[in-house]
Amino acid sequence: MTRILVTGAGGQLGHDTVLACQAAGNEVHGFDRAVLDVTSRDAVLGAVTSLRPDAVIHCAAWTAVDACESDLDRAYTDNALAVRWMAEACDRTDAHLVSISTDYVFDGTKVGPYTEWDATAPASAYGASKLAGEHEALALGAGATVVRTSWVCGQHGNNMVKTIMRLAGERDSLAFVDDQIGHPSLCADLAPMLRRLAVDRRSGIIHVTNQGAVSWFEFARAVVAAMGKSPDMVSPISTADLQPARPAKRPANSVLDNAVLRMSGLDLLPDFRESLQTLVDRLLAA
Repeated sequence: MTRILVTGAGGQLGHDTVLACQAAGNEVHGFDRAVLDVTSRDAVLGAVTSLRPDAVIHCAAWTAVDACESDLDRAYTDNALAVRWMAEACDRTDAHLVSISTDYVFDGTKVGPYTEWDATAPASAYGASKLAGEHEALALGAGATVVRTSWVCGQHGNNMVKTIMRLAGERDSLAFVDDQIGHPSLCADLAPMLRRLAVDRRSGIIHVTNQGAVSWFEFARAVVAAMGKSPDMVSPISTADLQPARPAKRPANSVLDNAVLRMSGLDLLPDFRESLQTLVDRLLAA
């Protein structure tokens, strides 16, 4: 039986990754921040060398994009140095590391989807810290997988689906930007693929998202429609019209081409619309 350690188990992706591993019959140990401080080298080495998992799926991160701009030390400690400690621990125990990264490693200026081989150019402190984490993970060579994903949403934790649903319940009209596009990634679909990549011990950078490129405006309309409300309550605005302006620059193009999955003959995640209704229904029933 494959033994898997999941960090960040208290967050939305970590929570669903633990569930996906359990559903597949793996022996899974989910650690949240209260159980394992991933920024402590001693804590990480102690946990991994004592548990000796076959794989580590490292979901822990500091994802407060705007806050990263004003606290670089924390951004790099949480998103880069913590990956170094995890990579070191995995190297000592021959555990396969799957580290989660982001579309923010790109500046969003490319015309067309980003492949795994496109040059990175983060335009925010968050993106730069996550790119540093990629480098820390890939220092292991074939001993690590870096999974880039985008627009992550799930039943647990904070995300844009929950924000849109809350706002739609409070207001008669909503406005979302129509000049930022990407692939929404639903945890219920993403988590099983993370588990598979860990068990298969795949190496290198792999983009994993749901399919279906949309703007935030189009995504908000889809969420509102799934709630049973009229999508016409959502209006488009430009990023430049957002007031107040956000500290961190968002990439205009966050569409990740899942090229490695496709070329490797692995099934792509479904269109996000196929899973969105289930997520919204669960949130409405909660």
